[in-house]
Amino acid sequence: MCQHCKDSSAPNPSHFEEGDGLANSPAHIDMAWSEYNELIKGMRFFDPHIHMVSRTTDDYQAMRQAGIVALIEPSFWVGQPRTGLSSFKDYYSSLVGWERFRSSQFGIKHYCTMGLNSREANNEPLAEQVMEILPLYIYKEGVVGIGEIGFDDQTPAEEKYYRLQLELAKEAKLPVQIHTPHRDKKRGTERSMAIALEHGLDPSWVIIDHNNEETVKSVLDQGFYAAFTIYPFTKMGNERMVKVVEQYGPERIMVNSAADWGISDPLAIPKTAALMKMRGISDETIRMVTYQNAIDAFGKSGQIDVSDFESGLSVEKTEKFHGNSILRGGQQPDVSKDSLVIQ
Repeated sequence: MCQHCKDSSAPNPSHFEEGDGLANSPAHIDMAWSEYNELIKGMRFFDPHIHMVSRTTDDYQAMRQAGIVALIEPSFWVGQPRTGLSSFKDYYSSLVGWERFRSSQFGIKHYCTMGLNSREANNEPLAEQVMEILPLYIYKEGVVGIGEIGFDDQTPAEEKYYRLQLELAKEAKLPVQIHTPHRDKKRGTERSMAIALEHGLDPSWVIIDHNNEETVKSVLDQGFYAAFTIYPFTKMGNERMVKVVEQYGPERIMVNSAADWGISDPLAIPKTAALMKMRGISDETIRMVTYQNAIDAFGKSGQIDVSDFESGLSVEKTEKFHGNSILRGGQQPDVSKDSLVIQ
């Protein structure tokens, strides 16, 4: 085993409450970018769950350099409750507008999923209004699913709006991206799947997200896609992800970062790919779980054409969106990141 693969005593626990000992894996491996970049050189990655509205231009640049060519940005809870319908409208509009443009300016194809998140489903007066406007957004270009929806505290209101959005997905013929709860995850995951099946959804059209070792077998056995979030300390570490892939193989498994406004890593996928490579997992298996499976699952929307990004996007950083560009105050399109002096 290489020196970077030695075990650490630091645990990386998940949020599920009944541990089975599988969470005791190293929290990180100290390895320079230049070292792990060589392992994944030439690989393409697709992040099917990342919240770029919360990320910086540096993140976009680092992601593209690491081989991420496309991503999906699910609508989600932005850290504090929204107070009115207009804030939802502006947020949804940003996902199909400005953020889609901003991503393209860094050479990354941007898709999104639309939905009422589980936390804000508990504000029923506002949730009713949101449900009325969702059909205005789910048919827009670049929308590849309904999501992320599901359970948080597993309340009656959350179930009500989860069910309504499953019906919306059926009507629109779109895949569904399900958020499984941090607390009581196993029960919430089983409940989410049972309700989806009750509503007559084909499980191959449903992506169950934020899985762990406790949920993965049931998700796969029932025919759903199993997505795993590599998120420090609170969901899955990539050491544990390697073990899951070694045990279950690549079929209907996908890796994402879910990077957002919290402490998270937008390079979680390429780092996980590098670790898989180090552990002897085949390039084809790595390609399936970090690229192809996401395309197969969300491609059912009819919105994903790999020719749009497999050969790289054509980038013209002087382009504008509603009169605005990513260049501020006369900036030049290319800025040296290696220069001490910022001009």
